[in-house]
Amino acid sequence: MTVLRDYAASVIQPALGQSAALYDEVASPDGTLRNAWKRLAAEAVDLTLPELTRVGDEIARLLADEGAVYTPPGGAQRSWRLDPVPLVIAAEEWATLEKGLAQRAELLNAVSLDLYGPQELLSSGTLPPSIVFGHSGFLRVVARASADHRRQLVVTGTDLGRTPTGEWQVIADRTQAPSGIGFAMENRRVLSRVLPVAYREAGLHRLAPFFQALRASLTQAAPHGRENPRIVVLSPGPTSETAYDQAFIATALGFPLVEGSDLVARDGSIWMRVLGRLERVDVVLRRVDAEWSDPLELRGESQLGVTGLTEAVRRGTVTVVNGLGSGVLENAAMLPFMSAMCERLLDEPLRLAGVPTVWAGTREGRDQLLDRLDELVVRRIDAPFEVAGLSRAELVAAITAEPHRYVGQEVAAVSVSPTLDRGRLQPHAVTLRAFTLRHGSSYRPMIGGLATVAPVGTSPDEISTSKDVWVLKESPEEPDQGLLDTAPVAHARAPLTPVPRVLDDLFWLGRYAERVEDLLRLAIVTHELAEDFQGRPRSSGGQTLAVVARLLRSLSPSSHDSVDFEGDLRSMLLDAHRSGSVAQTVARLKEIAQSVRDQVSPDLFRVFGAMDRARGALAANPHGWQIGESAGRMLTDILALHGVTGNMVRDEGWHLMEIGRGIERSLQLCHLIGPTLSVRRGIDVDRNVHNAVLQAAESAITHRRRHRGVVRGASVLDLLLLDESNPRSLLFNLRAIDASLATLPGSSGSTRPERLVDDLLEELDRLDVAALMAIDGENRPNFVRFAQATAQQLMRLSDAVAEVHFATGPTPRSLAFATVGAGS
Repeated sequence: MTVLRDYAASVIQPALGQSAALYDEVASPDGTLRNAWKRLAAEAVDLTLPELTRVGDEIARLLADEGAVYTPPGGAQRSWRLDPVPLVIAAEEWATLEKGLAQRAELLNAVSLDLYGPQELLSSGTLPPSIVFGHSGFLRVVARASADHRRQLVVTGTDLGRTPTGEWQVIADRTQAPSGIGFAMENRRVLSRVLPVAYREAGLHRLAPFFQALRASLTQAAPHGRENPRIVVLSPGPTSETAYDQAFIATALGFPLVEGSDLVARDGSIWMRVLGRLERVDVVLRRVDAEWSDPLELRGESQLGVTGLTEAVRRGTVTVVNGLGSGVLENAAMLPFMSAMCERLLDEPLRLAGVPTVWAGTREGRDQLLDRLDELVVRRIDAPFEVAGLSRAELVAAITAEPHRYVGQEVAAVSVSPTLDRGRLQPHAVTLRAFTLRHGSSYRPMIGGLATVAPVGTSPDEISTSKDVWVLKESPEEPDQGLLDTAPVAHARAPLTPVPRVLDDLFWLGRYAERVEDLLRLAIVTHELAEDFQGRPRSSGGQTLAVVARLLRSLSPSSHDSVDFEGDLRSMLLDAHRSGSVAQTVARLKEIAQSVRDQVSPDLFRVFGAMDRARGALAANPHGWQIGESAGRMLTDILALHGVTGNMVRDEGWHLMEIGRGIERSLQLCHLIGPTLSVRRGIDVDRNVHNAVLQAAESAITHRRRHRGVVRGASVLDLLLLDESNPRSLLFNLRAIDASLATLPGSSGSTRPERLVDDLLEELDRLDVAALMAIDGENRPNFVRFAQATAQQLMRLSDAVAEVHFATGPTPRSLAFATVGAGS
């Protein structure tokens, strides 16, 4: 029997205990598959447990290669998780849910317009004023009569669960900055790759048309019907909980992913900083919570927002999606009043009921909440929501002091769905986040969504395992997402210039990528020497090993014993806390790549996935040979990264990345040749050291071909410093830097970076290799001075590039100059 049919048959067994009373998404009460699953092809239904496990492993690998990550609140970043068993919903079930979702979005939009407009809900008593004015999401600064009223909700999220009878129930509304659309699309992309036949034959609604509709809706949201509007995605930054989701949307829609420091207010409008100019911004897809969006008028200590954004919104020069102040609609205290508000504003009954909720703002509600304190989930109406840290007495005192700030909710009813957990299918509680888009003059739900699962009895907030949502079509001819075509969008070529912050990140992306490559090459050389000579320290090879290992430790200081070469190399490859290690540098490289995800190819993250697997193999294998094997695989992977970036458009970002790479390669060359070639150690040792240097600089074959195997210090320096055809030489890289600098806006031929490069090139033009190799005792003082001076000049060049091409004005500072006391 296949694993899903076996699971379905098991639901009638008493062993399921607690989950037996819950609605099961796959199995009917009689132990057969539900109709939606019966319609799927055999490839989806007849999977065996080994096949399903293999699919789960493949999913994990693909998600790692995509760099899909999530940071749970208060936790550490971790890989996004996707279960191989999708949540399948039949067409007739979805049709009923779709009507409820569209109505709910329309209702929330009407409530928003009323609360920031005539406030008839408050004056009529339909909604108690303390629910609104006592909630931090209600922003009085945008509720002025003079403010522009383009406040429609463009995107909403609705968290849903099924009751035991199979009816959908609203758990929460997400209107502030609904997250998860990007994750939903990522889930679909991955599952369609690991289950291609099942996906192809299932007859599902594709998600791509929803993204096209989203793009059209954001374009149409531009103020005053501006043609070819500039749209940006405003992110809190790469450390945000849903940074991947934000970057995915920006990439999919083709909009710049910006942070608050990338935008500036001028003359009542919002502008984006680009090299040498400002570009007008018309629409901001906001992923920063409203209270943090403007340090001038909202939260003064915020460094995430844009000073002056609120005034621009009031003037109607920019549209913020969703509008500032939309967070008040997430207020759980509104749930008991949704039906009455629907009757008043839409003149129709509410289609989707919410979780039964008691608001303590009335005497009856407070008494009921206090009487049922042990059976209800108590929450504050706004952040911080949780009250778990309070004792019963403290909670009673808090509710009594400010009853309008608390609600009690019955435990949300949710269904269960089979989930691969510890090698077998187990019933996990599942919730669905559905998304609804204002498209044209009405609201259209995404036919699909993002499902989240957690073991029954645990909090979904603690688990981030997700499911793809498969909504079956009623007929094959039905258009995807019910959209025959999206509204036409005027075609215009958008400028490619990234903001200075992104240019800075790309510059360091180039530097760190080169640094990893050079460290790995040196590690491989060290390992090869250690394999042969660590037991013969007095031999010429052993002395060479000591020189190279000492150099490696200078680049990445180590606490390992000087003769523990294997332990030292393992540490450098695996220890992310070791200063300058490969692991630490790769971690920084991945952070930067996440922050510029909208600028780079997804292939870049497959490189990181492969590097992680190579490190994992080393961590799992104690044998010494695995060090060289893993280092070699990681080197191959980082070289693939260079190939990926080689396919980027040759814009300012690419040129700055190449400048960063050239500076780092030149610096690493100085670090390599400075300590190794500045001392005479004897003929045999010198020859071995020279060969090690050539190998670490990826120039051994070239040198061998040109000099027929005869290795001398002068010939090594000539190849590594002055050979204009050698991509590893200092001269080659300085000329490449000079050429890229000339392409950048603001470069005039006389800027400081260009002058510094000219000085370096002139120094090389005057360089006498024989004079560099002159001996004074055992040392070469001329060479030492040259290597040190060149490294210092390269560091000055790096700083000058930052000053000229990345400067965006002063760093945002908190406007909260004093702490306000509790009684103020």
